[in-house]
Amino acid sequence: MAKEFGQSTVMELEDILARVESRLEALGLSAHAASLAAKKPDAIRNLKRAVKNGDRRGITTETLAALAPVLKTSAAWLLEGIGDPGAGNQVKVVGRIGAGAEILPEYEQIPEDGLYEISVPFSIPADTVAFEVEGESMWPRYDSGDVIICGQQSEDAETVVGREAAVRTQDGRRYLKRVRRGAVAGTYDLESHNAAPIRGVQIAWAAAIQAVVRAGQWQRILSRKERSL
Repeated sequence: MAKEFGQSTVMELEDILARVESRLEALGLSAHAASLAAKKPDAIRNLKRAVKNGDRRGITTETLAALAPVLKTSAAWLLEGIGDPGAGNQVKVVGRIGAGAEILPEYEQIPEDGLYEISVPFSIPADTVAFEVEGESMWPRYDSGDVIICGQQSEDAETVVGREAAVRTQDGRRYLKRVRRGAVAGTYDLESHNAAPIRGVQIAWAAAIQAVVRAGQWQRILSRKERSL
C-alpha cells in the first residue's frame, strides 16, 4: 500500500507543488500532459486543489515516484528538495562503444537525439549520456550489453589519464579503455584488460566513467512512436 503523507502541512504541500511546477516549466510540459505520462491523470490537478483548499491529505509516495521520471527528477527531490533537481533515472543512449573492436560512426547511423532512452535503478545528473558496451576486451570489468554513464561534455584528455574513460579518437573511433600517456606528446595509449593496447592515438573527446549499469539492470523506454504501434 502506498504511503500517504497525511500529516503534511499545507506549507509542505505548497513546496511540493512549487517543485513540480518548476520541473514542468523547465521541461516545457503541461500539468495535464505530465500526469497522463505518469499514468496518474489527476495527480497534479489534485495537488493544486489540495493546496488551494488547505487540504492536508497530502500526496502518496507512489504518485511522486510515478511523476519523478516524467519530470526528469527524483521522488526525493519532489518530496523534500533533496539532491539535484535535474537528477532523474532516465538517460539517452547516444551510441555504442567498443570494449574491443572499434566502433565507427558510419557503422550505425545514430539519430540526432540518440539511439534510445533507458531507465536505470538510481538517480543520475541531467548532463549525462550513456553508451552501450560492445566487445569483451574489458572483461571482467565490463560485459557486452552493459551501459556506461558519463558526462555529456568532453573533458581534457589529461584529466582522464590513468582512468577508465569513454574516448573518441581523431579518426572517429570510439572506445572504452584505460587511458595512458603515449610516447609522443599529445598522444595516448588505450589499455584493455585482455587485449593488446592501442598505442599513440590522438583523442578528440573523452569522458571518465561515472557509473555502470549491468546488462539486465537497465530498461529501454519505448518511444512515443513505438508505443503507438
